Amino acid sequence: MRICFVSSGDLGTYEKKQTDCGADVVCFSFMALGEVSYEKELKGETSLFEDVALLSKEGQNVVVCGCYSDSRGIRRKSVVVADRGRILGVSDMVNRLDSCDFRPGAGIKMFDTKAGKIGIIVAEDLYFPQVFETISLCGADMVLCIFEELNESLEQVIIRANAYLYGVPVCLCAYGYAEAADIAGKLAFASPDNPCVYEMKREQEYHIVETRRRGFFLHKKKGF
Repeated sequence: MRICFVSSGDLGTYEKKQTDCGADVVCFSFMALGEVSYEKELKGETSLFEDVALLSKEGQNVVVCGCYSDSRGIRRKSVVVADRGRILGVSDMVNRLDSCDFRPGAGIKMFDTKAGKIGIIVAEDLYFPQVFETISLCGADMVLCIFEELNESLEQVIIRANAYLYGVPVCLCAYGYAEAADIAGKLAFASPDNPCVYEMKREQEYHIVETRRRGFFLHKKKGF
């Protein structure tokens, strides 16, 4: 799977500079769309989601783009996903930290695309292992996180650990930087270039894990 990371600039800037790199997935940071009002989108006053869909149609690929969505004053960190000209959906951050200005959404999402099954992690959801576990259990081919500003090496450690623990390659696109980890827990790619391209290998390994625990006691029936 060939992935193009666009870590700065908006959609228009990318369209003017893009070359045919043959990417299966193009992902943008939160800078690409900025603020998106659902009300204005529905009224036709803006067409930001349409721009994402058109870009995916032109490239005949998958476009994943971060944004700050506004639903009648309720602001969320969101990621919109389009596949070959069609908007597949919008995934919201589901965990709110302390007094963050952004409200949590509902539901972790995975999208079945031309490029495979892509699990989306939005911003600070990266810090919650249960999000990775859910996406892995749902059979994702990869995890793609759209983040804001990196905190030194913290996020790199997190994507490496979770790629190893849950057996799913993890890619991250943040402001000014992109990186990826493979299922061995190694840093497979990292670059400040904009845009930059990474060739990700499809990796799926399954192992039997047995544990002993208390609970789940069932009374044996003695007959009828």
